[in-house]
Amino acid sequence: MPRRLVQSFQYAGKGIRHAFWTRRNIRIHFIIAAFVIAFGVYLKLSYYELIALILAICFVLISEMINTSIEEIVNLVTPTRRASATIAKDVAAGAVLFSTVCAIIVGCLIFIPHIIK
Repeated sequence: MPRRLVQSFQYAGKGIRHAFWTRRNIRIHFIIAAFVIAFGVYLKLSYYELIALILAICFVLISEMINTSIEEIVNLVTPTRRASATIAKDVAAGAVLFSTVCAIIVGCLIFIPHIIK
């Protein structure tokens, strides 16, 4: 592999590790994701149900990482409190909340029928 491509993967891995070790919410999402996947395997969910769960989980984790990036950029650019900085952070956090609620709905739609059986 070309050196620059390898470096780009290393930088991406570094970013994921930084987000995981410095942001409590990302760790919480990863832990919940592991339990959800394990529970899905235990219940013998279909291939498509597992795909839907994994996509919903990825949506939450990606939202959380984008939120982390936005917070870091805002903190770098605006060291003092400003209304626009607060709005940027709140909207990014709202995106995480929204993606999490969507993932919970997907999880409920998949798990509840299996649990009821």
